[in-house]
Amino acid sequence: MLRFMPVGDSMTIGSAGEHTWRYRLWRHLCETYDGPFSLVGPRETLHDKATDTPTSYAYADPGFPRAHLAGWGEGWVHMAPLIGGAVRESRADVLLVSLGLIDLGFYTNAEQTAENARKFVAEARRANPRIRMVLLPVIPNIRAEADATFGAEVALFNDLLAKSVADLDEPRSPVLLASPPPSYDIHRDTYDGTHPNARGEHRIAEAFVDAMYQGWGIAGPYSA
Repeated sequence: MLRFMPVGDSMTIGSAGEHTWRYRLWRHLCETYDGPFSLVGPRETLHDKATDTPTSYAYADPGFPRAHLAGWGEGWVHMAPLIGGAVRESRADVLLVSLGLIDLGFYTNAEQTAENARKFVAEARRANPRIRMVLLPVIPNIRAEADATFGAEVALFNDLLAKSVADLDEPRSPVLLASPPPSYDIHRDTYDGTHPNARGEHRIAEAFVDAMYQGWGIAGPYSA
């Protein structure tokens, strides 16, 4: 059994009424991965915008393993202290991580955010020395497009994340840097310039799938 844990912020937890990219990933793995697998993690809910709480189970299609470690407004700084316990409890084998936008927007600069990403990797490995990880850079968003200073900070963090992946990758516990979703367009792939719509969900799932397929031979090329 291969256990995948999606880790992320609002783009990963999703909100009431959505499928989420987690669902799109699961559907693709069902079709192309030759072996037992599951999605794991300590949380299952969506974010309820009406109450601003992570309490909704109103998935567009609830019939999939909905476990994850994601939260609206959470970043590397929040997940680094949590990931060790989550990995131990779920026995996760592969972490699929999309974090950074919240950190840069509210909590830490690019260098501090990269340091928290390194702490996250260290804690995950302390829980499972053979854990595999796919890290997605901060993808295009409306704030980075409208605010040149913030956009430069995002670009710097993405460069630092790539360097961290190169430094931290090792045979026993490999780390992959996913490429940003191909042809990602915030005006077509999001509903508000940041959060993915159905098309965007497919693009994010594709980024993770293609990284695993090209790096480790897991599953097959993504097709929406």
